[in-house]
Formats: sequence, structure tokens, C-alpha cells
Amino acid sequence: MAEDTRVIVGVSGSLGNAAALRRAVAEAERRDAVLVPVVAWTPPGGEAAYRTRPCPPLAKLWEQAAADRLDAAFARAFGGYPAHLRIEPVVIRGEAGPALVETADRPDDLLVVGTGRRGGLRRLLHASVGRHCVARAACTVTAVPPSEVPALKAVVSEQPRVTSLAA
Repeated sequence: MAEDTRVIVGVSGSLGNAAALRRAVAEAERRDAVLVPVVAWTPPGGEAAYRTRPCPPLAKLWEQAAADRLDAAFARAFGGYPAHLRIEPVVIRGEAGPALVETADRPDDLLVVGTGRRGGLRRLLHASVGRHCVARAACTVTAVPPSEVPALKAVVSEQPRVTSLAA
């Protein structure tokens, strides 16, 4: 395994993020690289709200919830962490975009992010993690669109109406 080669992937825990996670694992395998899954978290209400009424025990709970979200993402996508890869999970307190750019700080890193799906209004109101990373990362960034599986899941979960023809 090349010690300096890393594949960093942003993990949100969403179904749409699973495609980015799968791509990152495949790239880490192909490159014989260390996989660095990163989950970022901020206190509810943001850092400014937390500063007005800090509560370290709650912050520890939120950090643990973020770590649990990381574990759950791997459990959903692979049934757990792939044993054949060297994985160095990272939980960072901060906004996702800056946290990923800070982690992927080497020119030979590969940063994998999901693109998500957003309508026009949501795109205006919320910054895009992928766009932030593409604009600011010091390494190559691969933006992975979400899989069509969530859309298919919604279609499959709709129960068709069955009528019986009684004789």
C-alpha cells in the first residue's frame, strides 16, 4: 500500500451519498490507497448559537451521533467497514466543505464528494459542498451524482392496489 496515497470521501449518511461512498471504496482499492471517510458536524443552530450557551456534554453526544452516522453509512453500503482496506475514519466539528478541503490537503489525494439533488430554491439557500470542494481543494476532486436507487426504492415501495374477482 502506498503510504502517501489517500482517498478522502465526504460522508453525510444520506441514501444519495451511498454512490460517493461506493466510488471512494472502489478508488481506494484501485489505487491501493488509504480510505479516509470524513463526517463533519456542527451543533444544532450552528456555532454562534452554541457559543451563547455552551454545553460540553451535549457536544460530546452530537460528536458521537456523527461517528454513529459514519458507521451506519458503511453498514448500509457494505454491511460494515471493508476489511481488505486500510480505513482511517475522521469526525470533524465544522462545516462539511471546509472540513473536507482541510483534510484533503495533499496534491496526490483524491477527494470524492456526492453532488446531491437540489431544486433551484434549495440551491440558492444552501451552499453546495461539492462546489466548495471543487473550487478550493488542493487535490483532484471527483463529484459523484446520486444513484437512481433511492428513486427506484420510492417507486417499489408504492403498493399497487389489488382487487379480487370473487366468483
